[in-house]
Amino acid sequence: MATTVLPPEDEMILSDDLGAPTPSFGDTDLVLEEKIEGVFGSLSIDKRRLPASKLQSRGVPGYVAEWVIDTVVPGRGPLSLEDAAKVQKWAAKFIPKPDEGATVRNRLLMGQSVKLLTPIQVDVVINKSRQERIAKLPMIGISDAQISDDVVENNPALLKQGMWGVTDLLKISDGVAITGFRPMQASVDLDLWKEARREFNLEEWRSLLLLSMGYNPAAFTAGEAMLLLCRLLPLVQKNMHLMELAPKGTGKSYIFENISPQVRLVSGGNISPAVLFVNNANSTPGLLARYSVVVLDEVQTLKFDKPEEIVGGLKGYLANARIARGGLHEMASDCGFVLLANITLDAAQRPAKDPLISELPKFLQETAFIDRLRGLIPGWQIRKLSGSKSFASGSGLKADYFGDVLIALRHDLEADSFCAQRVELSGERPYRRNEESVRALASGFMKLLFPHGEVSDADFTKYCIKPAVKLRQGIWDQLYTLDAEYRQFERDIKCRIVE
Repeated sequence: MATTVLPPEDEMILSDDLGAPTPSFGDTDLVLEEKIEGVFGSLSIDKRRLPASKLQSRGVPGYVAEWVIDTVVPGRGPLSLEDAAKVQKWAAKFIPKPDEGATVRNRLLMGQSVKLLTPIQVDVVINKSRQERIAKLPMIGISDAQISDDVVENNPALLKQGMWGVTDLLKISDGVAITGFRPMQASVDLDLWKEARREFNLEEWRSLLLLSMGYNPAAFTAGEAMLLLCRLLPLVQKNMHLMELAPKGTGKSYIFENISPQVRLVSGGNISPAVLFVNNANSTPGLLARYSVVVLDEVQTLKFDKPEEIVGGLKGYLANARIARGGLHEMASDCGFVLLANITLDAAQRPAKDPLISELPKFLQETAFIDRLRGLIPGWQIRKLSGSKSFASGSGLKADYFGDVLIALRHDLEADSFCAQRVELSGERPYRRNEESVRALASGFMKLLFPHGEVSDADFTKYCIKPAVKLRQGIWDQLYTLDAEYRQFERDIKCRIVE
Protein backbone atom coordinates (compact mmCIF):
# COMPACT_ATOMS: atom_id res chain seq x y z
CA MET A 1 0.00 0.00 0.00
CA ALA A 2 1.44 3.38 -0.98
CA THR A 3 0.28 6.95 -0.47
CA THR A 4 0.84 9.09 -3.57
CA VAL A 5 2.52 12.42 -3.03
CA LEU A 6 1.66 15.18 -5.47
CA PRO A 7 4.24 17.56 -6.92
CA PRO A 8 5.03 20.48 -4.62
CA GLU A 9 2.88 23.07 -6.39
CA ASP A 10 -0.14 22.25 -4.24
CA GLU A 11 1.55 23.52 -1.09
CA MET A 12 4.75 25.42 -1.73
CA ILE A 13 7.19 24.96 1.12
CA LEU A 14 9.99 26.33 -1.08
CA SER A 15 7.83 29.14 -2.41
CA ASP A 16 8.69 32.13 -4.55
CA ASP A 17 6.46 34.33 -2.38
CA LEU A 18 8.45 37.42 -1.43
CA GLY A 19 5.70 38.90 0.67
CA ALA A 20 5.79 39.73 4.34
CA PRO A 21 7.89 37.54 6.63
CA THR A 22 6.04 34.98 8.68
CA PRO A 23 6.53 35.81 12.38
CA SER A 24 5.08 32.50 13.55
CA PHE A 25 7.80 30.68 11.62
CA GLY A 26 10.65 32.04 13.63
CA ASP A 27 10.03 35.30 15.46
CA THR A 28 12.80 35.47 18.05
CA ASP A 29 11.36 36.01 21.52
CA LEU A 30 12.47 35.63 25.09
CA VAL A 31 10.77 32.25 25.50
CA LEU A 32 12.77 30.75 22.63
CA GLU A 33 15.97 32.44 23.84
CA GLU A 34 15.51 30.98 27.30
CA LYS A 35 14.80 27.54 25.86
CA ILE A 36 17.93 27.63 23.67
CA GLU A 37 20.11 28.69 26.58
CA GLY A 38 18.44 26.19 28.92
CA VAL A 39 18.84 23.21 26.60
CA PHE A 40 22.27 23.97 25.13
CA GLY A 41 23.88 25.98 27.94
CA SER A 42 27.47 26.93 27.13
CA LEU A 43 27.10 25.66 23.56
CA SER A 44 24.91 28.67 22.77
CA ILE A 45 25.96 32.27 22.23
CA ASP A 46 24.27 35.61 21.67
CA LYS A 47 24.75 36.19 17.95
CA ARG A 48 25.03 39.95 18.50
CA ARG A 49 28.41 39.41 20.12
CA LEU A 50 30.17 38.48 16.87
CA PRO A 51 29.58 41.69 14.85
CA ALA A 52 30.21 43.80 17.96
CA SER A 53 33.63 42.18 18.40
CA LYS A 54 34.88 43.31 14.95
CA LEU A 55 36.95 40.12 14.86
CA GLN A 56 36.05 39.25 11.30
CA SER A 57 37.85 42.39 10.15
CA ARG A 58 41.00 40.41 10.96
CA GLY A 59 40.09 37.83 8.34
CA VAL A 60 39.01 35.01 10.66
CA PRO A 61 35.87 32.99 9.91
CA GLY A 62 32.82 33.16 12.16
CA TYR A 63 33.39 29.78 13.82
CA VAL A 64 36.84 30.95 14.95
CA ALA A 65 35.66 34.39 16.04
CA GLU A 66 32.86 33.02 18.25
CA TRP A 67 35.31 30.60 19.86
CA VAL A 68 37.61 33.53 20.68
CA ILE A 69 34.76 35.57 22.14
CA ASP A 70 33.62 32.75 24.38
CA THR A 71 37.19 32.00 25.46
CA VAL A 72 38.18 35.59 26.26
CA VAL A 73 34.90 37.09 27.55
CA PRO A 74 32.40 34.29 28.24
CA GLY A 75 28.93 35.46 29.13
CA ARG A 76 25.40 36.18 28.00
CA GLY A 77 23.78 39.11 26.30
CA PRO A 78 25.26 41.72 23.96
CA LEU A 79 29.00 42.37 23.99
CA SER A 80 29.86 45.45 26.04
CA LEU A 81 32.36 48.02 24.78
CA GLU A 82 34.73 46.94 27.54
CA ASP A 83 34.50 43.28 26.55
CA ALA A 84 34.89 44.15 22.87
CA ALA A 85 38.09 45.98 23.74
CA LYS A 86 39.36 42.90 25.62
CA VAL A 87 38.66 40.71 22.60
CA GLN A 88 40.45 43.10 20.27
CA LYS A 89 43.44 43.26 22.62
CA TRP A 90 43.62 39.45 22.74
CA ALA A 91 43.30 39.21 18.96
CA ALA A 92 46.05 41.77 18.42
CA LYS A 93 48.35 39.61 20.52
CA PHE A 94 47.48 36.15 19.19
CA ILE A 95 45.88 36.50 15.72
CA PRO A 96 48.27 38.05 13.19
CA LYS A 97 46.89 40.17 10.38
CA PRO A 98 47.81 39.24 6.79
CA ASP A 99 50.60 41.84 6.73
CA GLU A 100 52.15 40.75 10.05
CA GLY A 101 53.72 37.45 8.96
CA ALA A 102 57.22 38.93 8.70
CA THR A 103 56.85 40.47 12.17
CA VAL A 104 56.03 37.07 13.68
CA ARG A 105 58.91 35.39 11.85
CA ASN A 106 61.25 38.12 13.10
CA ARG A 107 60.20 37.42 16.69
CA LEU A 108 61.05 33.76 16.14
CA LEU A 109 64.39 34.70 14.58
CA MET A 110 65.22 36.70 17.70
CA GLY A 111 64.67 33.60 19.83
CA GLN A 112 61.25 34.47 21.22
CA SER A 113 58.63 31.82 21.90
CA VAL A 114 55.47 32.72 19.98
CA LYS A 115 51.86 31.70 20.75
CA LEU A 116 49.26 32.15 18.01
CA LEU A 117 45.72 31.17 17.10
CA THR A 118 46.29 30.02 13.54
CA PRO A 119 45.29 27.37 11.00
CA ILE A 120 47.75 24.50 10.46
CA GLN A 121 47.88 21.88 7.75
CA VAL A 122 50.31 18.96 7.76
CA ASP A 123 51.92 17.41 4.71
CA VAL A 124 53.88 14.14 4.61
CA VAL A 125 57.07 14.15 2.54
CA ILE A 126 58.44 10.80 1.44
CA ASN A 127 61.31 10.72 -1.04
CA LYS A 128 64.91 9.52 -1.26
CA SER A 129 66.29 12.38 0.79
CA ARG A 130 63.41 13.14 3.21
CA GLN A 131 60.80 11.18 5.13
CA GLU A 132 58.99 13.52 7.50
CA ARG A 133 55.85 15.40 8.42
CA ILE A 134 55.92 19.15 7.91
CA ALA A 135 53.42 21.75 9.08
CA LYS A 136 52.23 24.65 6.97
CA LEU A 137 51.18 27.89 8.67
CA PRO A 138 49.97 30.08 5.78
CA MET A 139 48.88 32.94 8.03
CA ILE A 140 52.52 33.71 8.86
CA GLY A 141 54.22 32.40 5.72
CA ILE A 142 55.85 29.26 7.17
CA SER A 143 55.60 26.13 5.02
CA ASP A 144 57.95 23.62 6.67
CA ALA A 145 57.65 23.75 10.47
CA GLN A 146 58.49 20.62 12.43
CA ILE A 147 55.60 18.97 14.26
CA SER A 148 55.61 16.00 16.62
CA ASP A 149 54.11 12.64 15.74
CA ASP A 150 51.84 12.81 18.81
CA VAL A 151 50.19 16.06 17.69
CA VAL A 152 49.44 14.66 14.24
CA GLU A 153 48.18 11.31 15.55
CA ASN A 154 45.89 13.03 18.06
CA ASN A 155 44.53 15.43 15.41
CA PRO A 156 44.16 13.51 12.12
CA ALA A 157 42.24 16.38 10.50
CA LEU A 158 45.60 18.18 10.26
CA LEU A 159 46.43 15.82 7.40
CA LYS A 160 43.31 16.71 5.41
CA GLN A 161 41.73 20.16 5.53
CA GLY A 162 43.83 21.35 8.46
CA MET A 163 42.72 22.72 11.82
CA TRP A 164 42.65 25.97 13.74
CA GLY A 165 44.27 25.92 17.15
CA VAL A 166 46.36 27.75 19.72
CA THR A 167 49.89 26.99 18.60
CA ASP A 168 53.25 27.42 20.35
CA LEU A 169 56.22 28.07 18.04
CA LEU A 170 59.95 28.18 18.65
CA LYS A 171 63.01 28.60 16.41
CA ILE A 172 65.34 25.61 16.43
CA SER A 173 68.65 24.95 14.69
CA ASP A 174 67.08 23.89 11.40
CA GLY A 175 63.92 25.99 11.25
CA VAL A 176 60.75 26.38 13.30
CA ALA A 177 59.11 23.79 15.54
CA ILE A 178 55.57 23.52 16.87
CA THR A 179 56.04 22.84 20.57
CA GLY A 180 52.36 22.86 21.55
CA PHE A 181 48.96 22.68 19.86
CA ARG A 182 45.50 23.02 21.41
CA PRO A 183 42.83 22.49 18.74
CA MET A 184 39.80 24.73 18.51
CA GLN A 185 37.33 21.87 18.36
CA ALA A 186 33.96 21.23 19.97
CA SER A 187 32.98 17.76 21.12
CA VAL A 188 29.87 16.34 19.46
CA ASP A 189 27.39 13.84 20.88
CA LEU A 190 24.64 13.14 18.35
CA ASP A 191 22.51 11.39 20.97
CA LEU A 192 22.41 14.64 22.94
CA TRP A 193 21.60 16.55 19.74
CA LYS A 194 18.67 14.24 19.03
CA GLU A 195 17.48 14.53 22.62
CA ALA A 196 17.68 18.32 22.37
CA ARG A 197 15.47 18.22 19.27
CA ARG A 198 12.68 16.71 21.40
CA GLU A 199 12.65 19.86 23.55
CA PHE A 200 11.60 22.07 20.61
CA ASN A 201 8.60 22.11 18.33
CA LEU A 202 9.27 22.29 14.60
CA GLU A 203 8.94 26.07 14.31
CA GLU A 204 11.30 26.60 17.23
CA TRP A 205 13.83 24.13 15.82
CA ARG A 206 13.85 25.79 12.40
CA SER A 207 14.34 29.13 14.09
CA LEU A 208 17.25 27.69 16.08
CA LEU A 209 18.89 26.46 12.86
CA LEU A 210 18.49 29.86 11.20
CA LEU A 211 19.79 31.73 14.24
CA SER A 212 22.79 29.42 14.37
CA MET A 213 23.45 30.17 10.69
CA GLY A 214 23.49 33.85 11.63
CA TYR A 215 20.10 34.82 10.18
CA ASN A 216 17.09 36.47 11.82
CA PRO A 217 14.17 34.04 11.30
CA ALA A 218 11.60 36.83 11.62
CA ALA A 219 13.04 38.61 8.56
CA PHE A 220 12.11 35.87 6.10
CA THR A 221 8.99 34.14 4.85
CA ALA A 222 8.56 30.43 5.46
CA GLY A 223 9.57 29.68 1.88
CA GLU A 224 12.68 31.86 2.08
CA ALA A 225 13.67 30.30 5.37
CA MET A 226 13.51 26.81 3.88
CA LEU A 227 15.68 27.97 0.98
CA LEU A 228 18.25 29.26 3.46
CA LEU A 229 18.25 25.87 5.18
CA CYS A 230 18.91 24.21 1.80
CA ARG A 231 22.42 25.63 2.02
CA LEU A 232 23.11 23.26 4.92
CA LEU A 233 22.25 20.11 2.94
CA PRO A 234 25.83 19.46 1.70
CA LEU A 235 27.08 19.52 5.29
CA VAL A 236 24.68 16.86 6.60
CA GLN A 237 24.51 14.64 3.51
CA LYS A 238 27.47 12.87 1.89
CA ASN A 239 28.06 13.56 -1.80
CA MET A 240 25.38 16.24 -1.90
CA HIS A 241 26.03 18.21 -5.09
CA LEU A 242 24.02 21.40 -5.58
CA MET A 243 23.84 24.56 -7.62
CA GLU A 244 22.43 27.87 -6.41
CA LEU A 245 21.53 30.62 -8.86
CA ALA A 246 20.80 34.05 -7.42
CA PRO A 247 21.53 37.74 -7.87
CA LYS A 248 24.21 39.40 -5.79
CA GLY A 249 23.31 40.32 -2.23
CA THR A 250 21.43 37.17 -1.20
CA GLY A 251 24.30 35.87 0.94
CA LYS A 252 25.02 32.75 -1.11
CA SER A 253 28.53 32.31 0.28
CA TYR A 254 27.97 33.67 3.81
CA ILE A 255 27.27 30.38 5.56
CA PHE A 256 30.03 28.49 3.74
CA GLU A 257 32.62 31.06 4.83
CA ASN A 258 31.71 30.89 8.48
CA ILE A 259 30.46 27.41 9.39
CA SER A 260 33.31 24.88 9.50
CA PRO A 261 36.97 24.30 8.60
CA GLN A 262 35.76 21.24 6.70
CA VAL A 263 34.06 23.51 4.16
CA ARG A 264 36.30 25.09 1.52
CA LEU A 265 34.99 28.16 -0.32
CA VAL A 266 36.89 29.00 -3.52
CA SER A 267 36.10 32.57 -4.51
CA GLY A 268 38.89 33.59 -6.83
CA GLY A 269 41.99 32.54 -8.72
CA ASN A 270 42.67 29.61 -11.02
CA ILE A 271 40.93 26.25 -10.77
CA SER A 272 42.84 23.35 -12.30
CA PRO A 273 42.41 19.57 -12.34
CA ALA A 274 45.34 19.34 -9.92
CA VAL A 275 43.61 21.70 -7.47
CA LEU A 276 40.27 19.89 -7.60
CA PHE A 277 41.24 16.24 -8.02
CA VAL A 278 44.88 15.23 -7.54
CA ASN A 279 48.28 16.58 -8.53
CA ASN A 280 49.78 13.77 -10.58
CA ALA A 281 53.25 15.29 -10.32
CA ASN A 282 53.53 14.86 -6.55
CA SER A 283 50.45 12.72 -5.71
CA THR A 284 48.95 15.50 -3.56
CA PRO A 285 45.17 15.02 -3.14
CA GLY A 286 43.04 17.91 -4.32
CA LEU A 287 40.25 19.80 -2.59
CA LEU A 288 37.59 17.15 -3.25
CA ALA A 289 39.69 14.58 -1.39
CA ARG A 290 40.50 16.76 1.64
CA TYR A 291 37.26 18.57 2.51
CA SER A 292 33.69 17.59 3.34
CA VAL A 293 32.25 20.34 1.13
CA VAL A 294 33.88 22.31 -1.70
CA VAL A 295 32.09 25.44 -2.92
CA LEU A 296 32.94 27.33 -6.09
CA ASP A 297 31.68 30.89 -5.57
CA GLU A 298 30.70 33.18 -8.45
CA VAL A 299 31.81 30.60 -11.01
CA GLN A 300 31.61 33.16 -13.83
CA THR A 301 34.59 35.00 -12.30
CA LEU A 302 36.83 31.95 -11.76
CA LYS A 303 39.54 31.01 -14.23
CA PHE A 304 39.49 27.33 -15.21
CA ASP A 305 42.60 25.63 -16.56
CA LYS A 306 41.82 22.69 -18.86
CA PRO A 307 38.02 23.11 -18.55
CA GLU A 308 37.27 19.98 -20.59
CA GLU A 309 39.35 17.86 -18.22
CA ILE A 310 37.69 19.52 -15.22
CA VAL A 311 34.13 18.84 -16.36
CA GLY A 312 35.11 15.30 -17.38
CA GLY A 313 36.60 14.65 -13.96
CA LEU A 314 33.58 16.19 -12.24
CA LYS A 315 31.15 14.03 -14.20
CA GLY A 316 33.00 10.94 -13.08
CA TYR A 317 33.29 12.08 -9.48
CA LEU A 318 29.68 13.24 -9.12
CA ALA A 319 28.47 9.95 -10.56
CA ASN A 320 30.56 7.43 -8.61
CA ALA A 321 32.23 9.35 -5.74
CA ARG A 322 35.70 8.45 -6.97
CA ILE A 323 38.50 10.85 -7.84
CA ALA A 324 40.97 10.02 -10.59
CA ARG A 325 43.08 11.71 -13.25
CA GLY A 326 44.16 9.68 -16.22
CA GLY A 327 43.65 6.46 -14.28
CA LEU A 328 46.23 7.50 -11.67
CA HIS A 329 45.82 7.90 -7.90
CA GLU A 330 42.18 6.83 -7.79
CA MET A 331 40.52 7.46 -4.42
CA ALA A 332 37.03 7.58 -2.91
CA SER A 333 35.50 10.72 -1.40
CA ASP A 334 32.17 11.77 0.10
CA CYS A 335 32.81 15.49 -0.44
CA GLY A 336 29.83 17.59 -1.50
CA PHE A 337 30.28 19.92 -4.49
CA VAL A 338 28.41 23.24 -4.70
CA LEU A 339 28.28 25.78 -7.53
CA LEU A 340 27.23 29.35 -6.72
CA ALA A 341 26.49 31.64 -9.66
CA ASN A 342 25.04 35.10 -10.14
CA ILE A 343 22.16 35.47 -12.58
CA THR A 344 20.32 38.41 -14.11
CA LEU A 345 16.74 39.18 -13.02
CA ASP A 346 14.04 41.05 -14.91
CA ALA A 347 11.85 43.86 -13.57
CA ALA A 348 9.61 41.31 -11.83
CA GLN A 349 12.66 39.85 -10.05
CA ARG A 350 12.46 36.63 -12.04
CA PRO A 351 15.35 35.08 -13.99
CA ALA A 352 15.82 37.02 -17.22
CA LYS A 353 17.46 34.18 -19.16
CA ASP A 354 16.03 30.84 -20.25
CA PRO A 355 17.40 28.28 -19.71
CA LEU A 356 18.60 29.30 -16.27
CA ILE A 357 22.06 27.81 -16.71
CA SER A 358 22.82 29.89 -19.82
CA GLU A 359 24.83 32.34 -17.69
CA LEU A 360 27.22 29.61 -16.48
CA PRO A 361 30.58 29.11 -18.21
CA LYS A 362 29.88 27.20 -21.42
CA PHE A 363 31.64 24.00 -20.37
CA LEU A 364 29.48 23.79 -17.22
CA GLN A 365 26.27 23.85 -19.27
CA GLU A 366 26.76 20.27 -20.49
CA THR A 367 23.61 18.34 -19.61
CA ALA A 368 25.53 15.21 -18.58
CA PHE A 369 27.23 17.35 -15.90
CA ILE A 370 24.07 19.18 -14.81
CA ASP A 371 22.24 15.85 -14.47
CA ARG A 372 24.74 14.73 -11.84
CA LEU A 373 23.86 17.64 -9.54
CA ARG A 374 21.21 16.65 -6.99
CA GLY A 375 19.27 19.88 -6.96
CA LEU A 376 19.01 23.54 -7.91
CA ILE A 377 18.40 26.10 -5.17
CA PRO A 378 16.34 28.99 -6.62
CA GLY A 379 18.23 31.68 -4.72
CA TRP A 380 16.44 34.46 -6.60
CA GLN A 381 13.44 33.64 -4.41
CA ILE A 382 15.35 34.84 -1.31
CA ARG A 383 15.12 38.56 -0.63
CA LYS A 384 18.42 40.42 -0.54
CA LEU A 385 19.99 40.72 2.89
CA SER A 386 19.29 44.22 4.14
CA GLY A 387 21.28 45.61 7.04
CA SER A 388 21.10 44.31 10.57
CA LYS A 389 17.45 43.20 10.28
CA SER A 390 18.43 40.17 8.22
CA PHE A 391 20.96 38.90 10.73
CA ALA A 392 20.54 37.12 14.05
CA SER A 393 20.02 39.26 17.13
CA GLY A 394 19.41 36.55 19.71
CA SER A 395 20.84 33.31 21.00
CA GLY A 396 21.94 30.58 18.62
CA LEU A 397 24.49 27.79 18.69
CA LYS A 398 28.19 28.56 18.58
CA ALA A 399 29.34 28.25 15.00
CA ASP A 400 32.16 25.78 15.74
CA TYR A 401 29.79 23.42 17.59
CA PHE A 402 27.00 23.87 15.05
CA GLY A 403 29.30 23.12 12.13
CA ASP A 404 30.72 20.03 13.84
CA VAL A 405 27.22 18.68 14.55
CA LEU A 406 26.15 19.15 10.94
CA ILE A 407 29.26 17.35 9.67
CA ALA A 408 28.69 14.54 12.20
CA LEU A 409 25.16 14.02 10.82
CA ARG A 410 26.73 12.90 7.53
CA HIS A 411 27.66 9.65 9.27
CA ASP A 412 24.21 9.07 10.80
CA LEU A 413 22.65 6.65 8.33
CA GLU A 414 19.20 6.28 9.90
CA ALA A 415 17.63 8.95 7.70
CA ASP A 416 19.33 7.54 4.60
CA SER A 417 17.92 4.10 5.32
CA PHE A 418 14.46 5.51 6.10
CA CYS A 419 14.28 7.43 2.82
CA ALA A 420 15.67 4.55 0.75
CA GLN A 421 12.91 2.29 2.07
CA ARG A 422 10.00 4.72 1.97
CA VAL A 423 10.54 7.12 -0.95
CA GLU A 424 10.14 6.13 -4.57
CA LEU A 425 9.10 7.85 -7.77
CA SER A 426 5.66 7.19 -9.19
CA GLY A 427 4.45 7.35 -12.78
CA GLU A 428 4.98 5.20 -15.84
CA ARG A 429 8.42 6.49 -16.92
CA PRO A 430 10.43 7.62 -13.87
CA TYR A 431 14.12 8.48 -14.25
CA ARG A 432 16.50 6.62 -11.92
CA ARG A 433 18.78 9.59 -11.15
CA ASN A 434 15.74 11.68 -10.18
CA GLU A 435 14.77 9.05 -7.60
CA GLU A 436 18.30 8.85 -6.19
CA SER A 437 18.45 12.64 -5.90
CA VAL A 438 15.05 13.02 -4.26
CA ARG A 439 15.93 10.34 -1.70
CA ALA A 440 19.25 12.03 -0.87
CA LEU A 441 17.66 15.48 -0.60
CA ALA A 442 14.78 14.19 1.53
CA SER A 443 17.29 12.49 3.81
CA GLY A 444 19.17 15.76 4.17
CA PHE A 445 16.00 17.64 5.13
CA MET A 446 15.16 14.91 7.63
CA LYS A 447 18.60 15.18 9.26
CA LEU A 448 18.15 18.94 9.56
CA LEU A 449 14.55 19.08 10.79
CA PHE A 450 13.91 15.66 12.35
CA PRO A 451 17.32 14.32 13.45
CA HIS A 452 15.63 12.27 16.18
CA GLY A 453 13.71 10.32 13.52
CA GLU A 454 10.30 11.17 14.96
CA VAL A 455 8.19 12.43 12.06
CA SER A 456 4.65 11.79 10.87
CA ASP A 457 3.99 10.88 7.25
CA ALA A 458 2.29 14.25 6.80
CA ASP A 459 5.29 16.21 8.07
CA PHE A 460 7.75 13.98 6.21
CA THR A 461 5.84 14.69 3.01
CA LYS A 462 5.52 18.42 3.62
CA TYR A 463 8.97 19.25 4.95
CA CYS A 464 11.20 16.60 3.36
CA ILE A 465 9.75 15.05 0.20
CA LYS A 466 8.13 18.10 -1.36
CA PRO A 467 11.17 20.36 -0.89
CA ALA A 468 13.35 17.55 -2.26
CA VAL A 469 11.17 17.22 -5.36
CA LYS A 470 11.21 21.00 -5.82
CA LEU A 471 15.03 21.15 -5.80
CA ARG A 472 15.42 18.21 -8.18
CA GLN A 473 12.67 19.52 -10.46
CA GLY A 474 14.81 22.64 -10.93
CA ILE A 475 17.58 20.48 -12.40
CA TRP A 476 15.14 18.33 -14.36
CA ASP A 477 13.53 21.38 -15.98
CA GLN A 478 16.92 22.43 -17.37
CA LEU A 479 17.61 18.95 -18.73
CA TYR A 480 14.15 18.68 -20.25
CA THR A 481 14.56 22.03 -22.00
CA LEU A 482 18.09 21.50 -23.30
CA ASP A 483 18.30 17.83 -24.27
CA ALA A 484 15.67 15.76 -26.10
CA GLU A 485 17.19 12.60 -24.64
CA TYR A 486 15.46 13.34 -21.32
CA ARG A 487 12.01 13.85 -22.84
CA GLN A 488 11.44 10.11 -23.00
CA PHE A 489 10.80 10.37 -19.26
CA GLU A 490 7.97 12.15 -17.47
CA ARG A 491 8.06 15.95 -17.30
CA ASP A 492 6.98 16.31 -13.67
CA ILE A 493 8.66 14.45 -10.85
CA LYS A 494 6.15 12.68 -8.61
CA CYS A 495 6.83 10.64 -5.50
CA ARG A 496 5.02 8.31 -3.19
CA ILE A 497 5.62 7.08 0.33
CA VAL A 498 5.88 3.32 0.56
CA GLU A 499 4.04 2.00 3.61
